[in-house]
Amino acid sequence: MAELDALDLALLTALRDNPRAGALALSRIVKVARATVQARLDRMEATGVITGYGPDLDVAAAGFGVHAFVTLEIAQGALDQVTADLAAIPGVLEAYATTGSGDVLCKVAAASNAELQQTLLRIDSSPAVARSTSAIELSVVIGRRDLPLLASRPAARPSRSPAFR
Repeated sequence: MAELDALDLALLTALRDNPRAGALALSRIVKVARATVQARLDRMEATGVITGYGPDLDVAAAGFGVHAFVTLEIAQGALDQVTADLAAIPGVLEAYATTGSGDVLCKVAAASNAELQQTLLRIDSSPAVARSTSAIELSVVIGRRDLPLLASRPAARPSRSPAFR
């Protein structure tokens, strides 16, 4: 587990606000040397804190504006099969094994209610799925966010390189 300090959080915030910025631009934003920025980014990549730099996509803007959460109850020991079945359905954006009354929670997207129904029927056709329950997303109240959680942990003081020039 990587321990993040205030400089790491400032760098992650700058990167989130300026996703196309390179190490030099980030160094100017957080006011540390470019080599320090590169070393911090390399460390956070190596420890798995930063998982990629690909574009964040909005599938609704691309024409898939109907989203739903689907809770699946699956047959005992059928997680591998349901995983394979769900992976074969393009409308399944995410799926998580969970505790509670359901076994798997999925987020699905479709271009219309009719397409959503077809996706739900395809999910239900898996022999591993015993029962499904769906709820359509009306709006996003809080979207995916990581930085408030990372910033909530007391951090060590950053070790700064010599003064930024």
